[in-house]
Amino acid sequence: MSPSKVVVVTGVSSGIGRASAIRFAEQGCRVFGTVRNTAKVQAIPNVTLVEMDIRDDAAVERGVHSIVAQAGRIDVLVNSAGVTLLGAAEETSIEEAQTLFETNLFGLLRVIRAVLPHMRQQSSGRIVNVSSVLGFLPAPYMALYSASKHAVEGLSETLDHELRQFGVRVSLVEPSFTKTNLDLNAPQTALRIAAYSQELGIVAKAIQNNVQKAPSPDGVAATIVQAALGPWRMRHTPKGEASLLAKLRRFMPAGPVEKGLRKTFGLA
Repeated sequence: MSPSKVVVVTGVSSGIGRASAIRFAEQGCRVFGTVRNTAKVQAIPNVTLVEMDIRDDAAVERGVHSIVAQAGRIDVLVNSAGVTLLGAAEETSIEEAQTLFETNLFGLLRVIRAVLPHMRQQSSGRIVNVSSVLGFLPAPYMALYSASKHAVEGLSETLDHELRQFGVRVSLVEPSFTKTNLDLNAPQTALRIAAYSQELGIVAKAIQNNVQKAPSPDGVAATIVQAALGPWRMRHTPKGEASLLAKLRRFMPAGPVEKGLRKTFGLA
């Protein structure tokens, strides 16, 4: 691990992104953390805050240009910014789906496209995309969030094949339930269809219970730092439930895995 590594972490206002920025700074890295509005975010020791709305092309270009102007290079990009949505797929409007993908997939792509010319020029770099166990597992009433993370997984695997010729590698971090404000205050779809209300209520309560007893973002942040600065590996699952789910998905028959998932979300 080099103290001269220049690390960019998106979405550091709270949660996993903020915990990761703190961890990288503790490792001696030069850290830049992106937020939508620097005036509304509490400062992070040894982290330079950069105003960047990843939903806006011009804002992303300005932010990356500012970082390169200050540091001269970018060694690590961690795409941590994300949003979630709770509701049945039938209840989800196209506009809500587009808004979610605008951050979780297209926002991630914007930042990658802005950073890559600099990584290719320096013939080195590591991109860490924060996915989820829902990138390889389903979750009832989180269809569009799950779909966005499945898309991040596909993008990341393909991108790694394209970029390794330039000395750039891509990794995924796949956390499970994590105690963050994003999960505690998950927005719900505007439309409500009565036929889904009973199950949705059960699932929403199960999610809240699981999040309340979930570990803090620190464990995920430690995994992100390892994925960024350690030996390359495509997938990284934090210790505990995420690692267990990854093993179950890989080695157990689909039936028992599905049954276990439904039990987790309170469904018969």
